[in-house]
Amino acid sequence: MKMRVTLGDWVFDTAEYDRDRDVLYLSMGGPRPAEGVETPEGHILRYDESDVFCAVTLIGVQGLLDRGQPVNVTMPTPDRQVDLGSSDLHRVLAC
Repeated sequence: MKMRVTLGDWVFDTAEYDRDRDVLYLSMGGPRPAEGVETPEGHILRYDESDVFCAVTLIGVQGLLDRGQPVNVTMPTPDRQVDLGSSDLHRVLAC
């Protein structure tokens, strides 16, 4: 679905949530092949064939929210941890 989601300095224009697996996929631009790199929090950063950051896969999002835990993810350059606010997540997961 087309929905603008911001994580730190990154703006994603596509969000897809797999309720059965509790996985949120956020991407910039159209679909393309990408390699994944795990973050310290267990999420996956995706880099395209030119090694350009293009997507992030957030694992266990609803489960974290249900337990009252923040959904943190360390984003690339500048390498820092950001918290995807729970109100933003609830908006995305509700669609």
